[in-house]
Amino acid sequence: MSKNLKRVVSMSGEFGLRNYTVKDIRYLKGKEQLTQILAFTSEEAAAAEEAGIDLINIRWNNLDPQESFAISRAAPNTFSTFCMPLTLATSEQEALQIGFKAMEGGGDGIYCAWSLKYVEVLSKAGVPVQGHTGLVPRRSTWTGGLRAVGKTLSEAEHIYQELKDLEQAGAWSVECEVIPHQIMAELTKRTTLTTVSLGSGAVGDVQFLFAQDILGDGPGPFPRHAKIYRDFHKMRQDMQAERVAAFKEFAADIKSGTYPESKNLVENDEEIIDEFIKRHSISK
Repeated sequence: MSKNLKRVVSMSGEFGLRNYTVKDIRYLKGKEQLTQILAFTSEEAAAAEEAGIDLINIRWNNLDPQESFAISRAAPNTFSTFCMPLTLATSEQEALQIGFKAMEGGGDGIYCAWSLKYVEVLSKAGVPVQGHTGLVPRRSTWTGGLRAVGKTLSEAEHIYQELKDLEQAGAWSVECEVIPHQIMAELTKRTTLTTVSLGSGAVGDVQFLFAQDILGDGPGPFPRHAKIYRDFHKMRQDMQAERVAAFKEFAADIKSGTYPESKNLVENDEEIIDEFIKRHSISK
């Protein structure tokens, strides 16, 4: 990582080093486009940091937050945002508790598609909050399913109002998912929020993709906005075929007596064996 690292302190009082702070990222709006991935594993997070990815999103595991923290710790110098499940918080107090727990664990902010009143209470408490507009998959019933949002004037106006509402609530950033790139270009110029483009063209302040889409880590189908740089699914299938073949060969060696060989064995001195047999004769 070539970026100059900034000293930061978590909400629990622990010192750390980061490539960016919220202030840095907001300053870069309209000046420099950053990169972001959603990392599902510690290996992906570590690889992202080594590759120079600017920002990392991490899914929040409320049953085992330590799993999420472990992914974050794998990229200790990269600005990380914990992504909260839509139905996790059911009150402002609960939202605060969850947000504080994430920040105390070393997060640099949280992402949520929660109620604006939750965003407001978190922001007032000092928790950096990223919102979500456009296609919000878990609310897709309201926008006609998994489809682009913003193709009509009324939809574009609705997204614009959501940006303004998030600004008013105190959010600092917003994920803009599958919005037509022409209207996205106009929207990002008309908000103070750092805009994160997921399938919304090259006009956001941040370009965001899931690690599994970049790596081709799954059977698909992958979304139209994804670009597949590797074929991890085929690699995993090939590895599984190799596992099966190796286990078959092992079983065949046992049946044929070709395993274990002499090189796999530990030897005793002959006098030890002779003495043991003398002491423990087998009755006939």
